[in-house]
Amino acid sequence: METKIRLLTIDDLPFLKAMQTGIEDDYVIRVYERMVMPPNTLYGLFVGDKLAALCGYTIFAGRYAMIGRLRSDERFRGKNFATVLTEFIKTEAFGREELIWVGANTQEENTPARRVLEKQAFAEGPRLYGAVAEDVRSLCEAAPVWTKIDSLERKKNWLEQVYVATNRIFPLECYYNFPATTALFDDELIATWDFYENANRDRMFIAKKDYKKYFNWHIIYPWDDFMEQPGFWETVQTTYELQGAPPGYEKRIWIDFDETQVASLPSCHPFELPSPWILYGAFRPSMHKELSVQFGRFA
Repeated sequence: METKIRLLTIDDLPFLKAMQTGIEDDYVIRVYERMVMPPNTLYGLFVGDKLAALCGYTIFAGRYAMIGRLRSDERFRGKNFATVLTEFIKTEAFGREELIWVGANTQEENTPARRVLEKQAFAEGPRLYGAVAEDVRSLCEAAPVWTKIDSLERKKNWLEQVYVATNRIFPLECYYNFPATTALFDDELIATWDFYENANRDRMFIAKKDYKKYFNWHIIYPWDDFMEQPGFWETVQTTYELQGAPPGYEKRIWIDFDETQVASLPSCHPFELPSPWILYGAFRPSMHKELSVQFGRFA
């Protein structure tokens, strides 16, 4: 039977609803209208008049493409359709001249998705745990809170020093991690983030609002010495308590931990630690050779 890949539109929602993916309450169905509008793009692989596989990507910061929403119909599994569609999307994304990086983020436990991504010659990056907690009072010791940074230049200097210059992965949003370059950080966006600095001015963390089913007070701290920094947890808890969740949202703290940071947590920590997320991706080597060299794991 003939197979065809094409861009999906709002009119294709019935094809998605007819898929047998085994996913209960699939969020893509709930937000489908948004998924077929910029900065999102969604493609389908059809076998005859049936949607056999689904995948797309979202543009971040105008320069990065994150592949996601990969699903396949159970009736067509074993035919390599998910791999074929993902390869098509990678090629299509790199066909956009403005993009410097294409990749995907999937959980360690999602073996089928990892196999698909590894077949795309994507390099495997670090694992990050999306750790969540209702509060962190149990980690506080009544130390003074840190100082909020108001200067945009000071914020940008921290990002350059800690992320861009050191080739770190930056959690731009909950679930969405990217290799840091100056292209990732827009002044208007940085201005909406809160930065807090310790008394010695040698440590800082970023706090920002993120809505992903929950209202997340998203904390980003790049070192593994958070248990040794007086006032860190007090500042996280104090700023969290000041946040008002919109109607219909439950509130929680989200911190992206790498494996070393997880090992630094005390045994009585309050966090839920789901399967870690693994970042796969590649820079465009022909147009941005310097980035491919700088981020060798994604070249």
